[in-house]
Amino acid sequence: MSAAAGKESYRIRSIDIFRGLTMMVMIFVNEVAGVKGLPWWTYHMAPGKNGMTYVDVVFPVFLFIVGLSIPLAIRNRLEHGDSMPRLWRHILMRSLSLVVIGIVLANADGADPAATGMPPGVWPLLALIGAILFWLVYPPTPPRRQTAYRILKYAGLALLIAMLATFRRRTPTGEAWLDFGYWEILGLIGKAYLAACILYVPFRKKAWAPAVWLVILSGWNIATRLGMPNPERFFPHWLWPFDSGALPSVVMAGIVTSLIFADNRFARTFRDKAVWALGYAAILFTAGWAFAFLGISKNAATPTWCLYSSGIAVLLFLVTYWLADVRGWRAWAAIVRPAGANTLLTYLLPDLYYFATVSLAITVPWRRGWPGALRSLVFTGFILGLSFLLTRRRVRMQL
Repeated sequence: MSAAAGKESYRIRSIDIFRGLTMMVMIFVNEVAGVKGLPWWTYHMAPGKNGMTYVDVVFPVFLFIVGLSIPLAIRNRLEHGDSMPRLWRHILMRSLSLVVIGIVLANADGADPAATGMPPGVWPLLALIGAILFWLVYPPTPPRRQTAYRILKYAGLALLIAMLATFRRRTPTGEAWLDFGYWEILGLIGKAYLAACILYVPFRKKAWAPAVWLVILSGWNIATRLGMPNPERFFPHWLWPFDSGALPSVVMAGIVTSLIFADNRFARTFRDKAVWALGYAAILFTAGWAFAFLGISKNAATPTWCLYSSGIAVLLFLVTYWLADVRGWRAWAAIVRPAGANTLLTYLLPDLYYFATVSLAITVPWRRGWPGALRSLVFTGFILGLSFLLTRRRVRMQL
């Protein structure tokens, strides 16, 4: 078999589609969260209550997709000549970049207009514009344009640094700088991605290793719920990427799934892959049920929430894989696939819109009931369409 044919054998087209579908749902649930008067299952499960809605599954499915992509991405980089030091530099910088953008988003609403000298919404808008310019993928062009692109790139970096340096917020004790207590979803993804890579990369040639790490991470999460001290009590959270084992366990569940579908050591035919995937999902659901007495909560990242979410993700990906890779039916996903391939920019587009409306003092109508849900649905379609057009024009971000 030729090298090209070998690469085609583990290419999974459905990953971009699955990621795009997840982005679509994420955009919708984030927008509809501001709409009042809808049924309880339209929102996150209320804090302190035991259970989960479909909204509580969106974030872990995204973590799961990060794990789906890790083995393929690492294999691709190594086959294209990356050394191990260069690979680890890429992993560290990618994780750090996600954390930086996450911290910007986490602090966005806390910027004090009087202290920063900027009207509401302007500080995060400028910070995100700087981030986009810096991490934008500029096309290969003649040297004259390359110079202009470099100027744009580093002007974006300078703008981002300037915004971070000038940030101020109000606290009960006075002015303060950035709040590093919460890193927003992107920062949490970057942290969990780093943790999973630390465990996966050294043992990537061992087919059994991801499953063992999944058991260990899940067991660790269970043990902390039973009273074992969380290592974050002894280490700063920025220095400890594994948290209680919860979020990295979901990423590792995605890595195991990637091996089922992309590694011929497990299964060669779709029938075999489906059997493995269904058996794997059954184990995840059974384990989640066994530890449901510890609670089911997204906010607390309980073991059952992690395991149930991972099991749901396995089944959803199995269906997507059958449609896109086995049957070859991909036209239906044309509107979401660019969002899956250009994920970071698509993720930031709703924030850019929100901060622009805040800075211009534009009031968004229809914030209650089913009209609000309909508006959220239209908004989701608008963002997906914008992502489609930007991706077609080769405007995309890459860390």
